[in-house]
Amino acid sequence: MVDTGFPMPLCGVDEAGRGPLAGPVVAAAVILPERDCPGGINDSKKLTEKTRARLCAEIRACAIVGVGVVEPAEIDRLNIYWATMKAMTLAVDAVVEALGCHPAHVLVDGNRLPKWGYSATAIVGGDAKSLAIGAASIVAKHVRDEMMIAAAEAWPAYGWHSNKGYGSATHLAALREHGPTPLHRRSFAPVAQCYLDL
Repeated sequence: MVDTGFPMPLCGVDEAGRGPLAGPVVAAAVILPERDCPGGINDSKKLTEKTRARLCAEIRACAIVGVGVVEPAEIDRLNIYWATMKAMTLAVDAVVEALGCHPAHVLVDGNRLPKWGYSATAIVGGDAKSLAIGAASIVAKHVRDEMMIAAAEAWPAYGWHSNKGYGSATHLAALREHGPTPLHRRSFAPVAQCYLDL
């Protein structure tokens, strides 16, 4: 996982939370230092929760990091695709504010780019191919997971401490029994069905 052939400073972008029934979609943008990057950066899905937490702290300590969050109500208004594009834009905008200028280039995980003015390249499977995108995937997933664990304290029946808002059996059973919370995405089919049932 080496980022070569792109101008510096290079910013990697990835998101977490497109598929869950509850909670925000979160994107992170990361400009890693040219030397002494944390070891072990990889696609966040290939790392344990403990490793992600450690690497997230190490990345935040040495890199320029921006985070973009789009909440469920806005996901319902925009749809999940455009909400994800907005979260990515917010994340890069935060990096620009911290950096004081635009990054020379942005690498985005996936096959689509937000409608922005940044020089950028989309890379399918980029979180396993680019250090910068891998770092962003770790930050985005860790930040979102922490948000859902905190939300689980207010709504313990849904099992968000373990399923992080995805449609697990526990989550779906609680949704049927208790109905949706303010963190549920009303436009997503299992949640919409609950509203129809109510």
